Amino acid sequence: MEELLVSEFKENAIYRLDESSRMVAKALRDIDEIQIWKKPNGVSNSTGNLILHLCGNITQYAIASLGEIPDLRDRDAEFAAKNGLTKTELLEKLERTVESAKATIKKASVEQLTRKREVQGFNFSGIGIVMHVVEHYSYHTGQIAFWVKLLKDKDLGFYDDFDLNIKNKE
Repeated sequence: MEELLVSEFKENAIYRLDESSRMVAKALRDIDEIQIWKKPNGVSNSTGNLILHLCGNITQYAIASLGEIPDLRDRDAEFAAKNGLTKTELLEKLERTVESAKATIKKASVEQLTRKREVQGFNFSGIGIVMHVVEHYSYHTGQIAFWVKLLKDKDLGFYDDFDLNIKNKE
């Protein structure tokens, strides 16, 4: 039973990561190289900064902490960047980071998922780390989508291929 529960948890976490990746990629198709680094205002981040931040956070939590490798994150640099990577390079960096995190999650043992460790000053189990990564990625995916919608004044069509009016089945 424990093995089934762990497998189900991992499968659903990876699905949610893939969903956020799908939505970010779809949103980025609609903006240009200037818009990727444009900030909504002085206290907000550009899409480029958010992608760098996601890569840093996912690496620190899922890849380094859960994967038990050194934490080399420079969080301040994620927000200080004003350019440097193209839209394509940012998306590729995010995709590589998410793929590495997914591989780390897939191979995590029950001991790794239940052991507590300190990450960024917080105390989380491996399950807590995975939940944080999924939630944090989803949160910033929403910010990216909202900003692109404002920039382009259009729906991004995340669910164009789905009928969201289907009722639940038991």
